[in-house]
Amino acid sequence: MTDVKVAGPRPIQAPPAPFTFPSYKSSGATALATGDRARWVSRYRRILLAFDLAAVTLAVAVAHLARFGVAPEFMSGGGPSVNISYVAVSAGIWAAWLLALAVYRTRDPRILGTGVDEYKRVINSTVILMGLIAVFCLVFQVDISRGYFALAFPIGLGGLILCRFILRLWLADQRAKGRYLSTVIILGRPKDVRYVAAQIQRQKGSGYRVIGAALTSPGHCEVGGSGNQIPVIADRNTVVDAVRRLRADAVIVAGRMKGHSAYVQELGWQLEESATQLILTTGLTNVAGPRIHTRPVEGLPLMHVELPQYAGGKHVLKRGLDMLLSGAALLVLIPVFAVLALLIHRDSPGPVIFRQERVGRGGEPFEMLKFRSMVQTAEDDLAGLLDRNEGAGLLFKMQHDPRVTSVGRWMRKYSLDELPQLWNVFLGHMSLVGPRPPLPREVAQYDGAVRRRLYIKPGLTGMWQINGRSELDWKDGVRLDLYYVENWSLAGDLIILWRTVQMLRRPVGAY
Repeated sequence: MTDVKVAGPRPIQAPPAPFTFPSYKSSGATALATGDRARWVSRYRRILLAFDLAAVTLAVAVAHLARFGVAPEFMSGGGPSVNISYVAVSAGIWAAWLLALAVYRTRDPRILGTGVDEYKRVINSTVILMGLIAVFCLVFQVDISRGYFALAFPIGLGGLILCRFILRLWLADQRAKGRYLSTVIILGRPKDVRYVAAQIQRQKGSGYRVIGAALTSPGHCEVGGSGNQIPVIADRNTVVDAVRRLRADAVIVAGRMKGHSAYVQELGWQLEESATQLILTTGLTNVAGPRIHTRPVEGLPLMHVELPQYAGGKHVLKRGLDMLLSGAALLVLIPVFAVLALLIHRDSPGPVIFRQERVGRGGEPFEMLKFRSMVQTAEDDLAGLLDRNEGAGLLFKMQHDPRVTSVGRWMRKYSLDELPQLWNVFLGHMSLVGPRPPLPREVAQYDGAVRRRLYIKPGLTGMWQINGRSELDWKDGVRLDLYYVENWSLAGDLIILWRTVQMLRRPVGAY
């Protein structure tokens, strides 16, 4: 292996015969300076700190006043001769709580506004603090009221999570308006650049705006046809100059390239001068962050990828959450069920509930329930419509299906026809979140990795529901389902459920 010798920052040598790149055009999107990003990040973190202060202060104050009132209270600690004021105890817990949030970097810019890491760090910091206080009290024989703890920590943790949730909604709204975004340049081969850019553009809450591509080989790069073109602004040798010229916030290295390790190392050194972030894609497209752990061994960074878990404690908790939420929803929605049943009955002849065989976990068939949204002869009429199929792969979809009734059309738009599946969830045939429940004829044509969709229970909603539904092609639907099967988490399920509720307010791809 050839040693790479570097004496301070220096430009990466250009090739002998560089090719010509298209001139950069912003396409109406002005590139934000790194200083601008630092300002909005700093402002957002100050707002978040203010919310944290309010949540912790409120929790400690409520617990103190509810348990001890305004009169001074003392507790014994470290021996009978020592009296400690509960005001001092509250002040100490207040300071320790804020310190724990800072130590666990709950306001790290890299996790703000996206993913579940922010919530996990808040929960972990609070739980660890509770444990440390409990150990301290045990070792030094300090007797703190249990009622005080029972009020302070649940109220504080709930307040911290609620504050972050509210701020995320605000941040998402700002990003939808083109604000509070980090500008990025994607470096790699054309197909890798296209893929990464498409994923960023698909996920509106990613917080990135792609302003250009730096290609490792000649050619133009565009995503999604006209209107979504990515201008090619540099190659691998001039990407640093492009970062300085456009004041980009980050460079995303998509895929591997010639001399990858040495090149990425030197690129990182050069980006240090402008404080520009260097982001690497792992190439593990179906592996999420929680399953990836790094472990350095004598300067060699090893990446550990945990195996997917298809049984165990997490699945028991998932089943408990399914039963709790589906049971509560069934009770609350009884009036809605009655109104929908009446409308369906009056709209067209036939049963109110449509029953259809679907395939569940491990290939086990079950009877899935839906409110009938089509005419009674829909199954028999299907054969005459196959030549007009607008779906992809094994799916049959028609945007203007003549079998759909007038009531069924708006029920399907807002997914009201799927509400009876809450009973399937309660019985254990399905889960609230999971892959799309397939038909037996679809499963019969599964090949290769597609059968992995059957490793867990199908869901009432899932990745497919919040990413376009019927507008997804077969390949993307399978990719999203497999990603969920191997990387699901309870926190992720709650986020998908919330995004489903948001999506139903502005339905996309529902017909």
